[in-house]
Amino acid sequence: MGTDWIIGRQALSETLSSGRHIEKVFVAEGVQKKTIADILKQLEDQKIAYQWVPRSKLDQLADGGNHQGIAAQVAAYEYSTVERILKRAQKKGEKPFLLLLDGIEDPHNLGSILRSADAAGVHGVVIPKRRAVGLTSVVAKTSAGAIEYVPVAQVTNLNRVADELKKEGIWLVGTDGSAKQSYNQVNYDMPVAFVIGNEGQGISQLMKKKCDFLVRLPMKGRVSSLNASVAAGICMYQVALGRDNG
Repeated sequence: MGTDWIIGRQALSETLSSGRHIEKVFVAEGVQKKTIADILKQLEDQKIAYQWVPRSKLDQLADGGNHQGIAAQVAAYEYSTVERILKRAQKKGEKPFLLLLDGIEDPHNLGSILRSADAAGVHGVVIPKRRAVGLTSVVAKTSAGAIEYVPVAQVTNLNRVADELKKEGIWLVGTDGSAKQSYNQVNYDMPVAFVIGNEGQGISQLMKKKCDFLVRLPMKGRVSSLNASVAAGICMYQVALGRDNG
């Protein structure tokens, strides 16, 4: 869908006014704050984080153009909502099947997860706004087109969403290497939200406590854990298999 970077003060100011979702903002070190004061105020008012980076970073992004010391990455694709994802399941006459991604940071992992989600019949994916990758062009490319078909909701508080899903009668299943139960020992023929953790730390302690089931993927090799997108793919297909046989 073209570039996912907005370069320059005027372009960014217009983007902020339009309400389009902004992933992150880079400001070149050494820029006089007073020259971008209006933009910084808009960012702060909309609670959009920005970071100071070496000017060379923006030179590279602008590819020789005049970036005026500021650039922003915007979402390449529009986000859905948790409510729309649940309605999607309802329209299909299926028990809800969601993925909650607790801090996936690698765009290639997210793209791969979306690709598997489309194949496994996932109704939608929920990701947090902070400390996680959003729908960038790299994610779109890696998803091999699945980004067009799998709704993704980006939420401020993933733990709160987990609580809301539980109230809706959806069971939370999380992956944890120390869990006693294997991933294939759960009957997934029920409304389910599978929680996949961050590439390094896994699922947060708070999210683990919210899970109705914690499951592990048995390891026979010497490497202690699987890549997040591979683990997610295995879990998604187990849910799909459980439903086909249910």
